Amino acid sequence: MSALLFDTETTGSAKPQVIEAAWLRLSDPVFLLVNEEFEQRYRPDEPNTLGALATHHIYDEELQDCPSHTEFKLPADTQYIIGHNVDYDWGVAAYPAVKRICTLALARHLIPGLDSYSQSALIYHIDRANARERLRHAHSALADVRNCLSLLQHLLGLTQNIHTWEQLWQLSEHARIPTTLHFGKHKGMAIADVPQDYKNWLLRQPDLDPYLIKALKV
Repeated sequence: MSALLFDTETTGSAKPQVIEAAWLRLSDPVFLLVNEEFEQRYRPDEPNTLGALATHHIYDEELQDCPSHTEFKLPADTQYIIGHNVDYDWGVAAYPAVKRICTLALARHLIPGLDSYSQSALIYHIDRANARERLRHAHSALADVRNCLSLLQHLLGLTQNIHTWEQLWQLSEHARIPTTLHFGKHKGMAIADVPQDYKNWLLRQPDLDPYLIKALKV
């Protein structure tokens, strides 16, 4: 089965266009051998927002001779994509029919109690001695997927009996179902303890996270 550890840099959070993509094609979740490495920059139709520039530091003029962002696509044989907050990059890739494994959800599930679950914060958690140097090029897509690979290795070391991507995807799907609310007047409360009338109100809201819907309906 083909699994890619995948990351993008984009023009901004509103209607993002890819300007840099990188992936590592991984062998399996047991050995995590890198069978292929890819990195490419792309030319967007819209300029980078200032917020995006402050994140990835890629100037618009550096992209003028790159392929158009419309040429970007994942390899046709991709079955799983892995990433930190993977849904964002899945959306940038135009929502391909692949299964998504989210290291953010897995980290929250397997390493409870941290004050931050950004990828950079987690690198400080798992490799404090080397984190500052490792994060020097953070928000370069290739640097980010390499750091995410280290995070994935650590997370797999906290699990048992994960031998296939399908098993890891199932664990990720379980981890993505929240157990506490992260917003609103009941923020921080266990979902099981949230008043039923508030649950009913949430379920009537548009664009609610489908994983939160699952949690509310239990």
